Amino acid sequence: MPVPLIVSDVAKSFTMHLRGGIEIPVVDRVDFAIETGRCAVLGGPSGIGKSSILKMLYGNYAIDRGQVLVRHHGAVVDLAVADPRQILAIRRDTIGYVSQFLRAVPRVSALDVAAEPLVQRGADPASARARAADLFARLNLPEKLWDLPPATFSGGEQQRVNIARGFITDHPVLLLDEPTASLDAANRAVVAQMIEEKKDAGVALLGIFHDAELRDRVADRIIDVSAFAARRAA
Repeated sequence: MPVPLIVSDVAKSFTMHLRGGIEIPVVDRVDFAIETGRCAVLGGPSGIGKSSILKMLYGNYAIDRGQVLVRHHGAVVDLAVADPRQILAIRRDTIGYVSQFLRAVPRVSALDVAAEPLVQRGADPASARARAADLFARLNLPEKLWDLPPATFSGGEQQRVNIARGFITDHPVLLLDEPTASLDAANRAVVAQMIEEKKDAGVALLGIFHDAELRDRVADRIIDVSAFAARRAA
């Protein structure tokens, strides 16, 4: 089974500059790989470093040590040493991300926010908006909101825009950070089905899910982040 992303011996700490440069370790010696057509889930208690791992894989956090190897356009790129232009290209074409929070752009409609990843990849804007509309309908987002900026939407409405934006492309790797945290049961079920469809399409997924029912439905394996945190104290 192909492996599009490998995490090897990764460590991360934060430096508290306002407290005399104290270093707070987060994770150490993180090792795992994710496979096409499968969904791996980062497990462990809150504050253990799960979201930090996702942010390192997406290039939001620098990596102190180790490698994050991703297959991008047939070549293997190490995100730990990639330059900003490479990281942007990988985000555009290879690694998608659904965060807990929507970056709401003033005066930009929800349809355009969700369609943007397709437009960035060269899709016709009208076709991209139509695809976003299909996803909004599936996620039960009221049609009266589609042409409005999502900055004033409720948390659940914003999250549905966020999910549509993350699922609209065919990225071979998709990172999910609590994608259903603000959703009701009906829409959680829709997202579970969308994740299963991504798996069927050969996408490799890595997620964080505090919803045990959803996690049990979509997870092919659990990666215990506690093991990585425990090692740092050794």
